[in-house]
Amino acid sequence: MFRSHTCNDLQKEHIGQSVTLSGWVHRRRDHGELIFVDLRDRYGLTQLHFDPSVAKEAHEKAGKLRSEWVVKITGNVRQRPEGQENKSMNTGGIEIDVQEIEVLNTSKTPPFEIDQDKKVGEDIRLQYRYLDLRKERMRENIIFRSKLTKFVRDFYDEKDFLDIETPILIKGTPEGSREYLVPSRIYPGEFFVLPQSPQQLKQLSMVAGFDKYFQIAKCFRDEDLRGDRQPEFTQIDVEMSFITQEEIMNLHEELFINITKKFASDKQLKFSPFKRITWQESMEKYGSDKPDLRFDLEITDVTDIVENCGFKVFSSIAQSKEGTVRALKIPGGDEKLTRKDIDDLTKLAQEHGAKGLAYVQIRDGGAVGPVAKFLNEAELAAVLERVDAKSGDIVFFGADKFIKALEPLGQVRLKCADMLELRDPKVFAFAWVTDFPAFEQSDDGCITAVHHPFTRMNEEDLEKYGNTDDMHDRTKIRSYAYDLALNGVELGGGSIRIHERELQERVFTLMNISEKESEMKFGHLLKAFEYGAPPHGGIAFGLDRILMLLREEPNIREVMAFPKDSKAKDIMLGAPSAMPETQLEELGITINAQED
Repeated sequence: MFRSHTCNDLQKEHIGQSVTLSGWVHRRRDHGELIFVDLRDRYGLTQLHFDPSVAKEAHEKAGKLRSEWVVKITGNVRQRPEGQENKSMNTGGIEIDVQEIEVLNTSKTPPFEIDQDKKVGEDIRLQYRYLDLRKERMRENIIFRSKLTKFVRDFYDEKDFLDIETPILIKGTPEGSREYLVPSRIYPGEFFVLPQSPQQLKQLSMVAGFDKYFQIAKCFRDEDLRGDRQPEFTQIDVEMSFITQEEIMNLHEELFINITKKFASDKQLKFSPFKRITWQESMEKYGSDKPDLRFDLEITDVTDIVENCGFKVFSSIAQSKEGTVRALKIPGGDEKLTRKDIDDLTKLAQEHGAKGLAYVQIRDGGAVGPVAKFLNEAELAAVLERVDAKSGDIVFFGADKFIKALEPLGQVRLKCADMLELRDPKVFAFAWVTDFPAFEQSDDGCITAVHHPFTRMNEEDLEKYGNTDDMHDRTKIRSYAYDLALNGVELGGGSIRIHERELQERVFTLMNISEKESEMKFGHLLKAFEYGAPPHGGIAFGLDRILMLLREEPNIREVMAFPKDSKAKDIMLGAPSAMPETQLEELGITINAQED
């Protein structure tokens, strides 16, 4: 027997018992004749006491122990001497008088200290991830992940959902992100792909009659990485038949209220029920489709005021068909933001597509700044009145087409909130964002789906804007799509789906997808819709993002056991890696050498 108890079990009621423990040497302290060792396993720590007068041989072996050696001990539980109890440990009231010790395995000196929370470079941490996971913070993150996943499974199980697995090798049907290809040996020159999500498969489950589906699903996207993205990630994936948008949102509002109570009881819910806001309102007020609503800084439309002003940048845009001019007031910004802060905000706006960042500083003597001299007294007064600006404030401006004007201001809004410490970490501000546009127009003029092409559209908008050749008109068509945002992070999104072949084909036509192309890519779905497909809808949440927020981690890599690095490489396993020529030949693959 390797152990009678774990390293977190033993309490004062066990005093006098003989026990066996196994684990890793977490820390060793040599006090001359007496040696103390903290033994660690997944569950916690137990202090071991080695006394040569009690067990000489065990004491001698303890003198040779080093960090991360794996040992098995047998000894008697005793109470710690008065004044030496450790209240920070669950087992802090006892220690083990060791009688016997067996070294099960030794360890090289680790590349970083396991027993201390010192900053270590991520490359080293990921290279030795199996050691990094021994550290308390990472171990607790993985345990937390397991408990949350079980909680989610139990929630859906209690609501009569079926946990249905869908395949990982599927047909390539581009829906937005770049897919990972898997070559077929049996069918040379043909490929599977790894699913971006089980979207079509869960819709086909609805056609099959399984009216409540869920899955903790692995998804894969070959896209550029950032803090909340990985090449492979985990989704809480849900689909239901005979359901409305409101019912889907209410169900998942219940889920996240329960998650908050269970796993983030120290957080205050700002909105209960959750805030509901349309995409249009969210963009206009906050410059984001995933607004952080913990603070109240709002963006204001001043297009009509500056339409004929002397500042040509504003007036020319205000007079254009699709142009808009927006203002963001930062209370006390002129007093609290330095010149360097303003320069940094300008760079941030430019990084998100703005040509610059115009601003006005409000002072007792009047308004100053690059824009103030181009506005006459009446125009300036009207702008300041509309944004309710006072002395000591600063007002930033964005001017461009709708998205290009608002998104940079949205980023400036968030950065200013950080600078002014407005984002309270103890507040959870959940918000449902609804009525997303069905389509967006890319820079090359092509129409693409905002969510995916299977999203149901607002019928009135479809009839009003879906019968013209004007690409801009098509972007006005709203959809029955909804996202759940938390503190400026998109947790997930979903929609009511199209379930009729004729409507689905019409959407493909609006996206300029030919009948031949739609049949080739989506023929299986169109065919299924001919066999009594029920009305259905669903949603999917990023499990990793949820965990990141609950654990207050800076990125999702910290809540994944074995993530890729920021360059999409697994530096622990050394992947991706070259394959033997024989294997490539078997798959019919030729590698073209690329010049450096």
